[in-house]
Amino acid sequence: MLKRLLSFLLLVGLLLTVATTIQAAPNPDAVIGVWKNGEGTGMVQIYKRGDKYYGRIVWLKVANNPDGTPRTDVNNPDETKRKNKLKGLENMREFTQIEESKWENGKIYDPKNGSDYSCEMTLTDPNTLEVRGFIGVSLFGRTDVWKRQIAKK
Repeated sequence: MLKRLLSFLLLVGLLLTVATTIQAAPNPDAVIGVWKNGEGTGMVQIYKRGDKYYGRIVWLKVANNPDGTPRTDVNNPDETKRKNKLKGLENMREFTQIEESKWENGKIYDPKNGSDYSCEMTLTDPNTLEVRGFIGVSLFGRTDVWKRQIAKK
């Protein structure tokens, strides 16, 4: 009986050791989810379409104008788009995953000034995303730290 118990405990210990040394497979879609920007003024849902990643605005701290109407893309350089609602606007486009925790070659649109920037994203931990917008080379840009709000389902 004691011999059987010791064998069982040894087997359990061996299985636990093996289980803790095996690392989980990396999640290629780890960036998918809802993220709040560093200012806390908006949330963007990042999703995958085909083999590229995109984002759209799903929440705004100030969702409406003073008259109660939904905020629109008033700073867009294309006059035909200035009446488009900000909520639901696809503001991140065509990111490609290049490493386990890095997505590059994308574009990000800033509705505050109506400008489009080159962009890259780096997942620094499961709930923190560094989003770097830049013109030309990444050296000349700005990084915003986003926090995960809702994980991918």
